[in-house]
Amino acid sequence: MWRYLAGGGALLAVAGAGVMALGGSSRPTSALPAAPIARASDATTANAADDPVPEASAATREEKRFGRYDKDRDGKVTREEYLAARRKAFAKLDTDGDGRLSFDEWAIKATTKFAAADRDKSGAMDQPEFATTAVKRKGPARAKCPPRQAAPADEG
Repeated sequence: MWRYLAGGGALLAVAGAGVMALGGSSRPTSALPAAPIARASDATTANAADDPVPEASAATREEKRFGRYDKDRDGKVTREEYLAARRKAFAKLDTDGDGRLSFDEWAIKATTKFAAADRDKSGAMDQPEFATTAVKRKGPARAKCPPRQAAPADEG
């Protein structure tokens, strides 16, 4: 069994290396446009040195998270501030308000998702129904680049 898995992995590695070797582009591409050439007669460049552009404050991800928890903005996160989000999430799950979570309350999202996917109400999902339960994840943010244009063909 392990031989088949190792062979399959090796086959995938060789195929991936082939795709990378043959799929690369030999022409260098630049994502940035060329910098404009400043002219001495241009009045806007003379004023640009006098009026510096203000820089935005760069709040790190952790600073933003801290700001969400620090409700009274005193620079400290108290125990109450830290647990407030947890209490709110717990209250959403505790549908009967008894202060305890039953399994059904805890699993309400999954139960609701199953009921919505089971369109024929048979108590079981077939493959097309099950496919509707896949989690739709957001992909990483990607820079939008203009599509590549084909190089002009040599005419000769």
